Amino acid sequence: MKNKLTKYLNKNTSAATLAFFRLAFGLMMLLSLIRFLSYNWVEKFYIEPLLHFTYYGFEWVKPFGTATYILFLIAILASICISIGYRFKLASVLFFLSFTYIELMDKTTYLNHYYFISIISFVLIFLPANAYFSVDAYLKPKIAFEKIPRWTTDILKVLLGIVYFYAGLAKINSDWLLKAMPLKIWLPNNHTLPIIGSLLNENWVHFAFSWTGMFYDLSIPFLLLYKRTRTFAFILVVVFHLLTRILFPIGIFPYVMIVSSLLFFDSNFHKNCLNFIARLFHLNFNIFENEKEIKTSFNAFYKAKMIVLSGFLIFQLVFPFRYLLYPQELFWTEEGFRFSWRVMLMEKAGYTQFTVTDSKTKNQIRVNNGHFLTAFQEKQMAFQPDFILEYAHFLHNYYQKQGINDPEVRVESYVALNGRLSKLYIDPNINLAKENESFQHKTWILPFNDEIKGF
Repeated sequence: MKNKLTKYLNKNTSAATLAFFRLAFGLMMLLSLIRFLSYNWVEKFYIEPLLHFTYYGFEWVKPFGTATYILFLIAILASICISIGYRFKLASVLFFLSFTYIELMDKTTYLNHYYFISIISFVLIFLPANAYFSVDAYLKPKIAFEKIPRWTTDILKVLLGIVYFYAGLAKINSDWLLKAMPLKIWLPNNHTLPIIGSLLNENWVHFAFSWTGMFYDLSIPFLLLYKRTRTFAFILVVVFHLLTRILFPIGIFPYVMIVSSLLFFDSNFHKNCLNFIARLFHLNFNIFENEKEIKTSFNAFYKAKMIVLSGFLIFQLVFPFRYLLYPQELFWTEEGFRFSWRVMLMEKAGYTQFTVTDSKTKNQIRVNNGHFLTAFQEKQMAFQPDFILEYAHFLHNYYQKQGINDPEVRVESYVALNGRLSKLYIDPNINLAKENESFQHKTWILPFNDEIKGF
């Protein structure tokens, strides 16, 4: 086993594949960040709100007011440097730290593809993505290599495969396959689209989309791996993600997945693409064709790097299954839902009416959520228990400063999930100001009294 592992770690591949991905990833991140700024989302999501919903354990991560723009500027400059391969190691570290910090500032804006970007940017720190077709390789010929270890591209393929395969596993549930939920709710909203619009009201189309989506996610990593099916698989990737982009507002995620799937193609494809770019900008491409290859040196630094990456991969494989440690229905409690590649599986909406009670006088105040939260924050808070708890603590602290004696905070909360009638969600008798966030099950979430079978 050890010999096989050593043999694999010594295998080389063309550096063009990783260089192509580095360039494409950097450019996509640049466009994504510019898009974020152009929509004035920094102001809307990170500066205007009075309260920012934090991740447990990362409560210290806060926006910097107007200085938050500096954080985005750092990420933008880092993405440019990543794409051209200039000071790549420093740029990849700065991008990972700045982008992940942005992601952690407010979980209201949580998206699976933001998490995916953080994962990829972390792994890039350890890869020789600047060994070929980069400013670094041009300025420092000693770090320029035409061949790099094969595992440096394989690890990215594995991470992409996890996203797809786990998303497919998550779709093996009774709501998705047997009820076509929530697509049965979402697809008719696009009935005005030309050509396919009228079909989106049809029941059979809802089920066709559900089952096709499940089979697509489960099979696409393997179809991309196999040379004979790779071109067909890529066509599926393009059609699938462009269709989802038309039907749903999911930002740059489709383009990230389309470009990432090109990792599976033969390195000659990537080399031809880079050569085309070189000709376009009148660059001397031949200087990178030096026939040099990175020789694996199993020293302490290399072993430490492999331990970190191996542990990281194991974490990515195991962490999405943490929901099994919790009782009740995952979609209802959402304990273990985030960071598990459960993509667009729920249509969930809630209503919350908070009441603050003076513990001495028993005088009550009915809270107008709009005084403290943006419309988007209130929408997200209304059906997510950890949001509700954090908001309750915010209200406790706020009204205590207003002179209320040890404010008690209770909520009347109703939630509807995947077309079901709304039902009472949080125990209205519980003083949430006395409940604390933890990794333990939240006993004040009322039972779902239904079952969604599957992963």
